[in-house]
Amino acid sequence: MFYASMSALLSHWRRRPMQLAMLLMGLSLATALWSGVQAINAEARASYNRAASMLGQDRLEQLVSADGETIPQQVFVDLRRAGWLVSPVLEGQLRLGAVRLHVFGIEPVSLPHEAQQVDLAGGDSLLPFITPPGLLYVSPGTVEQLAGQQTPPLRIAKDLLPGIAITDIGIAQSLLGKPGQISRLIVSPDQPVDRAMLARTAPHLTLKKPDPEGDLARLTDSFHLNLTAFGFLAFAVGLFMVYSAIGLAFEQRRSTFRTLRSLGLSTRSLTGLLLTELIMLALVAGVAGVTLGYLVASLLLPGVAATLQGLYGASIPGVLTLRPTWWATGLGIAVFGTLLSAAQSLWRIWRMPVLAPAQPRAWGRASEGTFRIQAIAAITLFALTLALARWSTGLIAGFFILGGLLLGAALMLPVLLALFLLFMQRWSVRPVTAWFWADTRQQLPGLSLALMALLLALSANVGVGTMVSSFRLTFTGWLDQRLAAELYVTARTETEATALREWLTPRVDAILPVWNVEGDVQGQPVQIFGVADDATYRDNWPLLQATSDVWDRVARGEAALVNEQLSRRDHLNIGDPLILPGGWTTVIAGVYSDYGNPTGQVIVGIAALTSHYPDVPRLRYGLRMAHAKVAGVRSELRKQFNLPEQNVVDQASLKRRSIQIFEQTFAVTAALNVLTLGVAGLAMFASLMTLSGMRLPQLAPAWAMGLTRRQLVLLELARAMVLVVITLLAALPVGIGLAWVLLAIVNVEAFGWRLPMHLFPADWLRLGASALAAALLSALIPLWRLARVTPTDLLKVFANER
Repeated sequence: MFYASMSALLSHWRRRPMQLAMLLMGLSLATALWSGVQAINAEARASYNRAASMLGQDRLEQLVSADGETIPQQVFVDLRRAGWLVSPVLEGQLRLGAVRLHVFGIEPVSLPHEAQQVDLAGGDSLLPFITPPGLLYVSPGTVEQLAGQQTPPLRIAKDLLPGIAITDIGIAQSLLGKPGQISRLIVSPDQPVDRAMLARTAPHLTLKKPDPEGDLARLTDSFHLNLTAFGFLAFAVGLFMVYSAIGLAFEQRRSTFRTLRSLGLSTRSLTGLLLTELIMLALVAGVAGVTLGYLVASLLLPGVAATLQGLYGASIPGVLTLRPTWWATGLGIAVFGTLLSAAQSLWRIWRMPVLAPAQPRAWGRASEGTFRIQAIAAITLFALTLALARWSTGLIAGFFILGGLLLGAALMLPVLLALFLLFMQRWSVRPVTAWFWADTRQQLPGLSLALMALLLALSANVGVGTMVSSFRLTFTGWLDQRLAAELYVTARTETEATALREWLTPRVDAILPVWNVEGDVQGQPVQIFGVADDATYRDNWPLLQATSDVWDRVARGEAALVNEQLSRRDHLNIGDPLILPGGWTTVIAGVYSDYGNPTGQVIVGIAALTSHYPDVPRLRYGLRMAHAKVAGVRSELRKQFNLPEQNVVDQASLKRRSIQIFEQTFAVTAALNVLTLGVAGLAMFASLMTLSGMRLPQLAPAWAMGLTRRQLVLLELARAMVLVVITLLAALPVGIGLAWVLLAIVNVEAFGWRLPMHLFPADWLRLGASALAAALLSALIPLWRLARVTPTDLLKVFANER
C-alpha cells in the first residue's frame, strides 16, 4: 500500500517534468547562494582562528604595558629573576617595497609549548634562527612576494598565514628598528607558587586574559554579517519560487489525495509520505545547490580575500577548502527551506476532509482573502521599522530595519496591486478592457509570490546599487583630495631616506613626510600620523568639522585631528581631550573623512610626532611638483637609488589601485545582486509556466465570444508587462529607503563612516529594461504554448465543464 501510494504521488512529477525542474532549480539556486556565502565566511573565520591562535593568544595569558607602549627588555630579565615564567614577543609592521609583513619576534628557548608556531627542534634550525642574519619563517605565498627583497634567509612554514613572518626577537628588533624593546610577554600556564608579586616587580604591566575570538574576527564581523544578509535575501527570494511550486503541486494533486484517503490511507500516513517525498526532493536539490555553491564561492573567494586584505589587513587564502560544516549546513538549510515552504500545504492536507472536492483554483481564490491580513501585517512591520530607526542602535538593529522594510513592502505589494486592478476595472468602459483588468486581478493570487520575489530582487538592486554608486562618487572625490601629492616614494632604510631627502630638496617643490606610529587609544589600536605645515593639507584635506584655526594649532603641536571612525566609536567631539600612547594628552580640533579604513586614525604636527615618538620610521614621503616633472623625477629616483618600481608610485597609479580595490570590494555584492535577480526571474517563469496550464477555462469563454488566439496572446503578454512595471515602480521607493538605511545606519554601525546619498535615475532605467526583458523571456514559453492551442482544445473546456 505504501509503495503504491508513493508511486501515485511521484507520478505527478513524471507527468509535469517542467514543474519538477522549476522546484528543484529554485531550491538548488537558493541553497547555492546561501551555502556559497557560508563557505566564504567559514574559510575566512578559519583564517581568523589561526590568526587568533598565533603564539597562543587564544589560550595563554599575557603581560602588556598599561599605556600601550613597548616594554623595555630589562623588564623580561627582572621578571624571570623574580620567578615569572614568561617569554618576550616583539611584533610590528615591516614594509619591504610593496609588501607589508607582520613580523613576530620570539625567544624560542623560553617560549611555552602551547605558543609554538614553527618547529625548531630539529637541532640544525635553532642556531641559525637565533644568530645573525637569522631566519625568517613565512608562508609559501609570502616567499614569492618577497622575491628580490633584502631579507634574512627565508624558510617556509606551511601553517603560517600570508603576510606573517616569525623570526628571533633579536633579529626582529633590528628589522623593526626597536632595539631593546618588546611588545608583550607570554605567561606560561605553569607558574611557580613562590614567584614575586607583579605589582612589585613590574607595576606598569597588566595581565591580559586569553582572547579566543581575536581582534580580527571582531573587526570583520560587520563585513561577514553583510555577506550573510545578502545570502539570506537570495535564499528567501528562491523560497518564494519553491513555495509557489509546492503549493500548486499540492493543489493539483488534491484529487489524488482524495482517492488515496478513500482507499484507506490514513491522514498520518499520507502526511508521512508527502514529508518523505519533500525530503527526498530537498536532498537532491540540496546536493546540487551545495555543489553549485562551492563553485560560486570558489569564484568569489579571491575577491573577498582581496577585499579583506585591503580593508582590514586580514590575510586569508584565496583557495577554498572543503569543510564538512558548511556542506551539512547547506543540506540542512535546503531541507529546512523545503519544509518551511510546504508547512501550510501539509497543514491543509492534515485537515482535509476525506471527500474534499478537487478544485485546482480553490487555494488561489482563497488566498485573496489574506490580502487584508497582509496589509495589517505590512503596516505593523513599517511601524516597527520606523520605531527601530528612531530609537535603536547597533548593527543587528540595522539589519532588522532592513528586514522589516523589505518584508513589509513584499506583503503590501499584492494589496496595492489588487487595489490598482480593481480601480482600473471599475473605470474601464470597453468590455474587453474591463475583462482584462478583472482577469488580471483573478490571476494575481497565483502570481503574487513571484511578484513579491521580483520586488525583493529589484529593491535590493536599487538599494545596493544606489549605495555603491554613492560610495564610488564620494570615494573618487575623496581620493582627489586625499592623494594630492604627485609622487610617493618609500626608502628601504633610514640612511637611504636621509640621502633621498637631500637629493630631492632642490628638485621638487615640497617633501611631505608620511610617517606614522601605531598604538592604543582608549583600548583600541590606532594609527598616529604626522603632517607637515603645508598648503597641500590646508587646501585639500577632507575635513568634516573643525575649528577656524585648526591647521595652525596642529602645526604648533597644540591639537590633533581624528578620523570619523574614531570620533563615532569613542564619541569624541571637537574640544575633547585625547590621550595618546605614552601619556601624551592633546585636544581634538577637527574630524576628517577616512573612507575605506576600519581603524581609528589621529593626525598631529610632524614636529610633535617626532618629539613624542623619536623612533618613528621615516621612510615614506609625498612629493609635490609640476605634473610635467613627475615622469623625469621618478625615472631619476629609481636610477639614482636603484629603487624597486613599487617604491616609487605616482598619484595616478595610486588612485587607480585604490579604485581597483574599491571595485573589488563590491564585486561580491554585485554578483549576489545579479544572481538574486536571476532567481526572481526564474520564479516569475515558474509561476507563468504552471499557471499557463490552468488558463484555458478562463480564456476559452473569451475566445468563444470573438477574441482571436493572437489577441489572447497579446493580452497575456500585456498582463505580464503591466504587473512587472507596477512592481518595478513599487521597488523604486523601497530601494531608495533600503539605500538610506544602508548608508545612514548599517554603514555607520559597521564601518564607522556615513556617506551622502546620491540618486542615479539612469541606473534605474537600465534595471527597468533588464526587468522587462526578464519578464518577456519568462513569458515566451507560456505564450508560445497558448499560441499553439487549437480550437479543439478550447472547445473541450466546455465539454468537460464541471
